Amino acid sequence: MGQIVQAAKITHVPTIWMSHTIEKYRGIRQSAIDGYARLRTEAQEAGVETFIVFDTHWIVNQGFHLNAKPRHADTFTSHELPHMLAGLDYDYQGDPELAELIVETLQGADVRAMAQTDENLGLEYGTLLPMHFINEGSFARVLPVAVNQFASIAENLEWGRLLAQAIAASGRKVSVLASGSLSHAFWPNDKSAAGINSINGEFNRQMDLRVLELWEQGRWAEFLDMLPEYAEKCAGECGMNDTALLFGALGAADYAGQITTHTPYFPSSGTGQVNISFSPAGAA
Repeated sequence: MGQIVQAAKITHVPTIWMSHTIEKYRGIRQSAIDGYARLRTEAQEAGVETFIVFDTHWIVNQGFHLNAKPRHADTFTSHELPHMLAGLDYDYQGDPELAELIVETLQGADVRAMAQTDENLGLEYGTLLPMHFINEGSFARVLPVAVNQFASIAENLEWGRLLAQAIAASGRKVSVLASGSLSHAFWPNDKSAAGINSINGEFNRQMDLRVLELWEQGRWAEFLDMLPEYAEKCAGECGMNDTALLFGALGAADYAGQITTHTPYFPSSGTGQVNISFSPAGAA
């Protein structure tokens, strides 16, 4: 029987790569890199065989998509922020078998789900940046999942529930990672360079901090009740649907676990970021 042995909400901001590779910015995101290292240790100790990454930079407009290629290998430069993230080499084994099982499970519930195997379909940095650190040495498979920008929070909670059902039937030990921001209001262009280490607005900061309080206190039902409005008012990255997928996989309002903070809250280019694990033992 398969199981989710790790679950986390993670950052993927390109300033992490700048911190890692550009001398001028060396160390500015060391707390995120250190958090990735703790997530790597957690994954290895849990025996993770496959990382499923809900990638808010692989944005789709219809349906539920997984990258089911047997191997992911290339060099990545961001078209969005090439001055921040360039020259990232990657080579990971994929997990087409698990992808097909997930698709079959979702299709059995009348979800428009598809496994993509086109050789020209590359990976986005919502997967690549955290995998560079968390999956150092490529010790586990990588299964990227797209995030649908037009699907509702409710749909994604249900899709996450079905994904967990497929994992349970798979025999795999799986890590599920929601790769995206808390609040996600970028600074406007004329303030973007100066705002690299700050949050865009006190309202967003206070909302992010309140969400983290609810997580620390295990008030999961309250958080899920506010999630659609939180996503709308705080410019949620891809509608915060990566977070909805994660919570769906954990059991939604029936989740009864606890968090471990690997990287405390920090701002980056206007957005709010964390690395936080959710104990899978609390999943419904």
